[in-house]
Amino acid sequence: MPDLRFDPLRQEWVAYATERNDRTFLPTAFCPLCPTGAAGASEVPLDTFEVVVFENRFPAFGPDRRKGRPVRPPTTGCEVVVYTPEHEHTLAQLPAERVRLLVDVWADRYRELGSRAEVAYVYIFENKGEEVGVTLHHPHGQIYALPFIPPFAEAELDASREHFVREGQCLHCRELALEASGPRMVLSESSMVAFVPRAARWPYEVHVYPRRHATSIADLDEAERWDLARALLGVTGAYDRHFGFSTPYVMAVHQAPTDGRDWPQAHLHFEFYPPHRREDRLKYLAGVELGAGTFVNDTRPEDTAEQLRRSARRTARMAGKS
Repeated sequence: MPDLRFDPLRQEWVAYATERNDRTFLPTAFCPLCPTGAAGASEVPLDTFEVVVFENRFPAFGPDRRKGRPVRPPTTGCEVVVYTPEHEHTLAQLPAERVRLLVDVWADRYRELGSRAEVAYVYIFENKGEEVGVTLHHPHGQIYALPFIPPFAEAELDASREHFVREGQCLHCRELALEASGPRMVLSESSMVAFVPRAARWPYEVHVYPRRHATSIADLDEAERWDLARALLGVTGAYDRHFGFSTPYVMAVHQAPTDGRDWPQAHLHFEFYPPHRREDRLKYLAGVELGAGTFVNDTRPEDTAEQLRRSARRTARMAGKS
């Protein structure tokens, strides 16, 4: 059974899920996320699909298990979101219509999971590539319905709340106004902006924001959802073009908690953390990052933003020709 323990020194929760040691690891002969038909043995017993969501067989949080499989919990839990039946595709290679549908799926799961009594935060994310610990290559993301607000999101919310009280303005909105047309901007899709943050921790870190103050993905209107889909394709495509290969990354979605309180200081955004600092070198977390909590970045955000901006423009031109 997954177990949560609270660290009183760091004031944060730690999850223990020993059964995850037995989860499927980089299979070569069989993919658990490929459609296998009604009689198939995969997690997706369908002939085909667009986007599929199901409970994680090896959850890090929450659900009870029955006969070795997770039972959908009444409150917290973990879900897998499979983006496409195509095993070799990545998010960057999906058609805009599929990514637009994926945005709707994320919004639906945010509302559904967030409505559960003990879910304080709906954390949507994707791990892509063996370099960040992926155990299945089939394109997919995950959603954790957490019984607490995770520390990174909580730190952002606290800082934004303090700024809101002091200045009467969202801190994210202020930063967005500075970045939207500045030297760290990567691309713009009407209502969405992508940029390398001024204090980026990872060399090619990119944040994607709606220009409008939307607290969650469920708040986005039709046009904004289309723009978000195109922005996500633009960012992931820029990574691939810049590095010259399918780029590993972690994608994290930060948005309003679902604990029943008002969070006017929350501002939806996507954060991308690619582990590469060059085509042939990775950024590893070492003594000062892990032991002291202070990131050391070998690149300047203005320089990496310029590189990604060029790649994003080339990607957009190539997409326009196809």
